[in-house]
Amino acid sequence: ILDLGSGTGRNMCMMEKYAGANGRLVGLDIGQEMMAQARERCGSLPHVELMFQRIEEPLPFTEEFDHAFISFVLHGFEDEDKEKIIANVQKALKPGGVFWILDYNEFDLSRKPFYVKFAFTKVECPLAAEFVALNLREMLGRLGFGAFQEKLFAWKYVRLLGARKLPAGNSGGTFGG
Repeated sequence: ILDLGSGTGRNMCMMEKYAGANGRLVGLDIGQEMMAQARERCGSLPHVELMFQRIEEPLPFTEEFDHAFISFVLHGFEDEDKEKIIANVQKALKPGGVFWILDYNEFDLSRKPFYVKFAFTKVECPLAAEFVALNLREMLGRLGFGAFQEKLFAWKYVRLLGARKLPAGNSGGTFGG
């Protein structure tokens, strides 16, 4: 499992059990304080490796992971960098691997109550309001992903989106529930 923007390691500690006896879990982050917390929290767990690495820069992995995960990080990047991150994941995943994105769902911010508009325009990072309008599935599809599945949370404002790395020339569909 590749964890992009692994932060304090909280998610890595939960995912470590899915790595299996011979598995590997690699967390990438650039925050020194976050990395220190991650090392303290789950650095002693077997199969866990932490790397200081920008996720929009080329990654040193080629078809090494069955899963990649990113949690509330993607919305903080410009679209050009989102595409670089997705391309990095596409390269790092084995054929058929799945990219899991936990982040804001798509919705029309102009049709939401004032407190939601306020949260996305005054509290959250400036790119969050753009992210909720982004057709992420289309972006993922252009970059070699498809067979989407999703689960919605928090009154449908948050989505866990799974996108499978497709063989070249293939697209669309969904995969297991």
